[in-house]
Parts: sequence; C-alpha cells; structure tokens
Amino acid sequence: MNESSERKTYLIVDGENIDATLGMSVLGRRPNPDERPRWDRVAEFASELWEQPTSNLFFLNATSGQMPLNFVQALLAMAYRPIPLAGEVHEKVVDIGIQRTLDALADRPADILLASHDGDFVPQLEALLDAGHRVGVLAFREFVSNQLSALADRGVAVYDLEHIVGAFTTQLPRVKIIPLTEFDPHQFI
Repeated sequence: MNESSERKTYLIVDGENIDATLGMSVLGRRPNPDERPRWDRVAEFASELWEQPTSNLFFLNATSGQMPLNFVQALLAMAYRPIPLAGEVHEKVVDIGIQRTLDALADRPADILLASHDGDFVPQLEALLDAGHRVGVLAFREFVSNQLSALADRGVAVYDLEHIVGAFTTQLPRVKIIPLTEFDPHQFI
C-alpha cells in the first residue's frame, strides 16, 4: 500500500471553543438551532480537502458530569467520535485532550484539520509541521488567535467555517475585513 492510501485526515473539533466563539463573539448571545454549524458539512469538507479518509474527533467538556446526549447521538450519526472529557474544574480538559491527541498523531501518516481559534495548540501544530504533516485550521478567520495566524508562514491555511466550509444554513451577522479583490458593493447597497 502506498503512503497516500494509508494517510488519513484527522478532523479535530474543539467544540467548546467553536461554540463559545459563535455565541459570544459572532452573535453576542446563545445561538438558535438554525445558527449552529452543520457538522456533517464540516466532515464532508474535511474528507474532500485532501481526498483521503477522515477520522472525525469532537472534543466535549463533560466535567459537570453531564453530556448533551441528543447532540452526542447526532454526532455519532454523522460519523464523529465524541470525546467527552472530565477533569478538575480548573483544568482545560478539552485543550489538554486535543494537545495529547496532536502529540499522538506526530508519528502517524496523518494530516490535521483543527476546528478552533485557540493558540494553545501551536506547539503541537509546529511539531506536526516539522514532521511533514499537512495542517489546516477551521474557524471564523477574524477570531483566530495571533499565534495560530502566524502559522500561515509555515503553510497552514485557515478555512473560514461560514464562507469556505459552508457550515451554516443562515448568514451570520459578521463584520469582517474584506479584501479589495473580493469587494462587491452590491452586497451593501
């Protein structure tokens, strides 16, 4: 078997970060059901990007002892592996779980798509890049941390969840920087 058929894309979703950014930074409130990401579309994007099999890992904070069971069942139906982590209240369990997973992928034939805005994963992503892995970030471009954005110099692309991935069924009320080459005044008049 050649290397390309062995390679796999790991879609790693920082569910806590995506949900918080959508609610607090984009909407300024708790999202309505029709304003939440369509995770099936995100998984489809991941499988098509590098044209290889995917493993979809969705990290959840279950420190409270509770899990959103309907959401977990929906994730399972969309071929995600929910990873509900629990720890001490002061621990960033989702971040720690993702960091450990990224470390574990360093010696596998894997490429990584990370759905997060968080700069806490930069050391692990740099190690993956150093080892020859392809790395991409799925996020709202305007809220990506400076540390993650700096990885663009190393070839890390940021794929906008709304405009590139197509993860939403409704247009979100975002104010973002528009490159002049993409500016269409008809959208504003």
